[in-house]
Amino acid sequence: MSITIRQAGTADVAAVASLFDLYRQFYEQRPDPELSRQFIFNRLSGRESVVLMAESSSSGLLGFCQLYPTFCSVEAQPIYSLYDLFVIPSARRSGLGRMLLLAAEENAAREGKVRMDLTTARTNKAAQLLYESLGWIRDDVFLAYSRRVGELARSGL
Repeated sequence: MSITIRQAGTADVAAVASLFDLYRQFYEQRPDPELSRQFIFNRLSGRESVVLMAESSSSGLLGFCQLYPTFCSVEAQPIYSLYDLFVIPSARRSGLGRMLLLAAEENAAREGKVRMDLTTARTNKAAQLLYESLGWIRDDVFLAYSRRVGELARSGL
């Protein structure tokens, strides 16, 4: 199978959004094709993210990764947050995830980023093995926290 990795543009919104919706479902979100389409459209049209697509001429879009440009204050350098990586189930274990990660790294270097960060579910062992096989280092120093905006006000604290 011949695979091409390329950067998505606004003409690719429908195709990427269909996989993005599946990605969200993988993380236990309800299907919402319109939300997915609008989200991807907004990111691409606003140049708020970079989406790399893995596609084959015979099977179409098989996977994607989405990178958000941000900064590391400690290093005082630009970085990417690799927030989304998804390969359709029928194409998993074919090397597509590896190809997307390597393409993301090439893109990051070309764009002057000094590092890429990502998070994954503790239970996603397959992804963890892939990341570690490519030299990604698991952070055992810092803890990650999140908070829904407005919960403090609603709780009365």
